[in-house]
Amino acid sequence: MGQPPSQYVHGTDPVEQRRLSALNRLLNETSLRHMALRAGERVLDLGSGLGQLTRGMARATGVRVLGIERSAEQIAEALRLASEAGEDALVEFRPGDALDPPLAPAEWGTFDVAHARFVLEHVPEPLGVVRQMVRALKPGGRLVLEDDDHEVLRLFPEPAGFSAMWTSYMRTYDLAGNDPLVGRRLVSLIHQAGAVPRRNDLLSFGGSVGEERFAPLVENIVRILEGAREAMAKAGPPVGEAFDQALRELEAWGKRPDAAIWFGRCWAEGVKPA
Repeated sequence: MGQPPSQYVHGTDPVEQRRLSALNRLLNETSLRHMALRAGERVLDLGSGLGQLTRGMARATGVRVLGIERSAEQIAEALRLASEAGEDALVEFRPGDALDPPLAPAEWGTFDVAHARFVLEHVPEPLGVVRQMVRALKPGGRLVLEDDDHEVLRLFPEPAGFSAMWTSYMRTYDLAGNDPLVGRRLVSLIHQAGAVPRRNDLLSFGGSVGEERFAPLVENIVRILEGAREAMAKAGPPVGEAFDQALRELEAWGKRPDAAIWFGRCWAEGVKPA
C-alpha cells in the first residue's frame, strides 16, 4: 500500500514564493551554521523549495547538492534563482515527493547528509519520510531535521483576536491529516526510523521593534495567514470580518513600540548506524 499524499496548505503562487524567499533570507544562516557541513560531503535536500538553502549547502561542501521538490512551480523558480546567481552548476533539482524520493537504485545509501526543513509538518506520515532519509544515507551519515511546533509562537502584548486566528490556522494542519506540532517529535522520529539521535535544539528567530528583522517576521505571519484563509474557513472561526479585523490588529501591533515575537524551529540530528 502506498503512502498517503503530502498536503501543503500554503500554495505555490508568486505571493507565496516571495514570502518563502524572504523567510529563507532570515533563516538560512542559522541552518547552515548548525548543519556544520564539511567539504566534500554529498547532501540530499528533501523539500528543497526555492533552492536558496540548497545552494548554500553546495557552497559549503563544494559538491553538487541534490534537491527533491514536488512542486513544478517551485522547481522552475529555484532554477531561475540559481541561474540569476550564476549557480546553476551547484545543484540538481529533481521532481518528486519526500514520501517516495526519486533516487536511482545506485543512489540509495550514498549520501553523507540528508536534510529536510519545514517538510514533516506537511506530510500525513512523517515517519515514512524520515525512514526514506535514513535509507538514503551511507552508514555513519547524518540526518538533519528542522520543523515547526506551532504552539511555540508567542506575540506580546498579544494582538486582539490573534490567539483564535492562530488556533484556526493550526487546525488546517489537522484537517489535512498533518501535525502542526511535529517539531517536538523530531528526536522520537529519528529514533523510530532507526537512526541514533545525536543533537537537539530550538533555533530562535524572534525579534522586537527596532530590529531590522522584526518587520519581515510580522509580514511573514500576515502572509501565512492570508494565504491559508480559504483553508482556515473550513477549520472554523474567525472568518469573514472577524478574520479581516484580526489581521488589521496584527498589522497595527507590528508598529507598537513594545511589540515582541518569540518563535523558533525545532532542530534535531541523528546518525545512521555503521
